[in-house]
Amino acid sequence: MSSTQPTRIAINKLKTNPNNPRTISKDHLQKLVRSLREFPEMLEARPIVVDPDFVVLGGNMRLQAAQEVGLKEVPVYVATWDEAKAKEFVIKDNVAFGQWDWDLLANEWDSAQLNDWGMDVWYDASLEGVFEDLNESTYDPKEKEPTNTLVLEYDDDKFKEVQELIERVGGTKENAVYAALIAICYGR
Repeated sequence: MSSTQPTRIAINKLKTNPNNPRTISKDHLQKLVRSLREFPEMLEARPIVVDPDFVVLGGNMRLQAAQEVGLKEVPVYVATWDEAKAKEFVIKDNVAFGQWDWDLLANEWDSAQLNDWGMDVWYDASLEGVFEDLNESTYDPKEKEPTNTLVLEYDDDKFKEVQELIERVGGTKENAVYAALIAICYGR
């Protein structure tokens, strides 16, 4: 087995890493399972990284999803690193160095789809239509800057949902406004 090229290995030979510092929620695991079912090439493009004993160094969550999908074999990269380098890889493989361009995401991507793909974006389908006619601007010539008024319109049935949303974002007026702005950005 070469350590430079991925190879296909029987999934039952792979061992999850008992020292894996990452976890996955049930919801995110189900999204990853769905992703592997709909887009299996993703696993081919990003094989699971294991040590020579087939302990997973990178891809524990993908292995878990592949098992749930029922795959019998998975692409694997066998790394022949020393223990120190293997431990370093476990952490570095899970560190996100980049940052999201939230404006681009809000304008070019569908928030429900991003949510389905496992990205943590503010999206709650039950609040569809809660925020409408959100921005009215008024100008008072005595003031230096225009005054913006944020208007939240909702019927009595949505009142409890709006209260729960405000509680989820911290309960303050400022956070409620922030949540409303996020709703605007995501076309809610």
